[in-house]
Amino acid sequence: MSRLLHDMNPSVKFIIVTVSMLTLAFFFNPWTPLLFWLGILALQVTMSRINWKLWALMMLPFTLGAVGYLWTTLVFGADTGGEVIGSFAGIQVTDEQWAHAWSLTFRVMAFSTLSLLFAFTTNPVTFVMSLMQQLKISPKIAYGTMVGYQFLPVLKDELTQIRQAQRLRGVGQDRHWWHRIAGTRRLLIPMLAGAVRKAERTAFAMEARGFTGERREEFYRPVKVSGLDYVLAGVFLVVLAASCAGGLVLGN
Repeated sequence: MSRLLHDMNPSVKFIIVTVSMLTLAFFFNPWTPLLFWLGILALQVTMSRINWKLWALMMLPFTLGAVGYLWTTLVFGADTGGEVIGSFAGIQVTDEQWAHAWSLTFRVMAFSTLSLLFAFTTNPVTFVMSLMQQLKISPKIAYGTMVGYQFLPVLKDELTQIRQAQRLRGVGQDRHWWHRIAGTRRLLIPMLAGAVRKAERTAFAMEARGFTGERREEFYRPVKVSGLDYVLAGVFLVVLAASCAGGLVLGN
């Protein structure tokens, strides 16, 4: 299976994702986000290699949210007129409400699928390096974000160690949920102290290696924009344009 989306320049991919989301925000018919959603799924199936089980698990809350949008819009949506096409439990549903509800639903699905496509096919370190090299983001912001991102798995492991150490000492075995909530300070305080120590050591290490926050012209790990990136960007734009045109035709 192809890995074209994994090899695409992260900054170009980020710009395309942002442009696509902003463009879809101006279309209120249900066909445009539906067609774009199906197009993005097709690109992800043919041009990426991801863990689809994990992808489905990550999509589950977004799907539930989309279904919630559909239901609440149909039941509690404002009366915008239109022809009544059905009723449920005494609630009349017009064609305008029906189209608006599906528009919100498919928009949530399209946005969430596009976001997960970016997350599953983009290396965070490469993305930060690309932001500095292509979009000229300040190294202080870029490296600070990257260090904070890399701290997340470390904090998770530290939380597990603190819990195990407290259980060995007979602490944190409260049966009632309110006692466990009140006892979270026993976890947060050691984690906060550990995070401060790690941040201080990281700052000293970066300073010892000559990091000043100034922009550099040369990088140890250069990230470049190739012709393939422009081709893939064109493919995304074709899918977006086709979705917009198809939505306008089907919506009339």
